[in-house]
Amino acid sequence: MSEATSVKRTLIGRVVSNKMQKTVNVLIENKVQHPKYGKYIKRRTKKLAHTEEPIGIGALVEIEECRPLSRHKNFKVINVIEKSAE
Repeated sequence: MSEATSVKRTLIGRVVSNKMQKTVNVLIENKVQHPKYGKYIKRRTKKLAHTEEPIGIGALVEIEECRPLSRHKNFKVINVIEKSAE
């Protein structure tokens, strides 16, 4: 058997909601350049991420892609970079 090495996607974002059990809502912002005008635009996406420990709103976290844990939850929190002010 050959070993399959998978490169899992990691993203960094802010926690915007923690009202669910073992789940946080993470807002990820990217800056992309407009193809015609060259101006940089902020693109925002929200991802649901699994976590075991409670994380406060406003915390900066690193999330990693994983197997589907529910219908919309495909990421898990691997590192809390900055704690929230709460």
